[in-house]
Amino acid sequence: MDQRRMCPHCRAFITSRDKVCPYCNEKVGPRAAERGDSGGGILGGFIPHARFVTMIILLINAGLFLATVVFSQRAGNSSAFMGVDGQTLLAFGAKYRAAIFGYGQWWRLVTAGFLHGGLLHIAMNSWVLFDLGAQVEEVYGGSRLIVIYFLATVFGFLASSIWTAALSVGASAGIFGLLGAMIALGVRHKASAMGGAIRGLYVRWAIYGLVFGLLPGLHIDNAAHIGGLAAGFGVAYVAGTPRIETAWSERLWRAAATACVILTAVSFLEMYLWFSRVTQYNESNATPFRSIGAYDRRGSVSAHADSGASQDALQGEPGQEGQEVQAQEAQGA
Repeated sequence: MDQRRMCPHCRAFITSRDKVCPYCNEKVGPRAAERGDSGGGILGGFIPHARFVTMIILLINAGLFLATVVFSQRAGNSSAFMGVDGQTLLAFGAKYRAAIFGYGQWWRLVTAGFLHGGLLHIAMNSWVLFDLGAQVEEVYGGSRLIVIYFLATVFGFLASSIWTAALSVGASAGIFGLLGAMIALGVRHKASAMGGAIRGLYVRWAIYGLVFGLLPGLHIDNAAHIGGLAAGFGVAYVAGTPRIETAWSERLWRAAATACVILTAVSFLEMYLWFSRVTQYNESNATPFRSIGAYDRRGSVSAHADSGASQDALQGEPGQEGQEVQAQEAQGA
């Protein structure tokens, strides 16, 4: 593990062995990010403490991916592992502008960040998140990581909802938020050579990711990436790196992280209630997925989710309430 850290007083780079900063002569204690790091990790070291939050996110992503694959296969999609159908993703909480703005399903801005459209999609995102998440968690600590990732996901899919009506899912809104956090680290310490190197490295990776998103035929949601990048940079720049764990600022960030976890749990509860209505409706009517308006009690509004060219919610005429949601392929974030 990298032995470098930052003095919580003068922000100079020191080592984790230093008890007194050699630059400002102030006493330094253990960082909030290092609490409990002396142990062997969880499950015999399989989940190292420094990557605990990152591993939890990865496990949630994997569990939901398997759930969507099974549900999609039961709906008749034989190639669900390589591409989960849009109807299934809509039922599990994908970002969809008509549902968010038309029906107030704001919880989709959270749940969409834990869903993936296929095996390649989740594999690529998991690979990046495993490495990048560990780096951010080591530098910023678990509490700040949770807040950065949560707000990057929400603002990323909010930007996506404003930009496009297409279905969109994926962890990379949050991942770009982590890139933004590392860029913020370099910007805050731009006077040092290390800060400049950090800034340059992660700025290049952000550019590579955004350029990759411009390639035709990939259905990549760059709006979510840009929104997540901006949110992650802003939160991390304000937050800074952890100070001594007993400081009032660390209690504040732990409270903020707790609030983010609660909001995430509430979002998944809302998703579950929505999913229950969807499945009950389909079973009672012996029919495929129907319009959002068919599940919602507030009126007859039908919404179509076409990949790359989704329409906003349309006011339904009598008899249109039962139109099917034509969801083909979601954009990946």
